[in-house]
Amino acid sequence: MTAIKVGSLSPEFAILGMLSLGVGHGYEIYQKLSSDLGQVWHLRQSQIYSILNRLEGRGFIQGTLLEQRKLPAKRLFKLTDSGQDRFKEWLYSPSRSSVRAIRVEFTTRLYFALAMDPGQAEKLIDQQIEETKAGLKRLKVRRDSLPEDQMFNYLGIDLRIRQLNSILDWLETCHEIRKHYSN
Repeated sequence: MTAIKVGSLSPEFAILGMLSLGVGHGYEIYQKLSSDLGQVWHLRQSQIYSILNRLEGRGFIQGTLLEQRKLPAKRLFKLTDSGQDRFKEWLYSPSRSSVRAIRVEFTTRLYFALAMDPGQAEKLIDQQIEETKAGLKRLKVRRDSLPEDQMFNYLGIDLRIRQLNSILDWLETCHEIRKHYSN
């Protein structure tokens, strides 16, 4: 699989993922994202509702009004078939080999893969390792082809290379965490 690039760092996928785990309303989704992925996604409750409206408008989710006694009605959301397809396409693709994409997107993918199919999570980690190695190779070629008078460009690329090398170590830690979830 190739990395999904357009909009893949969008919190839409995290919300689709939460709904893939079950039907929910906006506040429940906000609470779950905050508690489980709050260090990855920094979202306000109003953003969640805005994204839910956008996803519903695109046909990826469907909302149903639930009346409550002595409380305002709330909307329960569930994934549509197209929402489930979109989420699964994103879920099983590696993230681009950038620090931000791996920190935000891959971590989110791993969270959902572990919740839904720990065996698939191992493949996801392995795909990300390969994508990161390929990105490292491309960066090293770019860095090594720079003219000597491009010292600051060299330093900028070299820093990215060092960060991705650290991420490769971190991805091995992800394998250990996956083993914990599989037991």
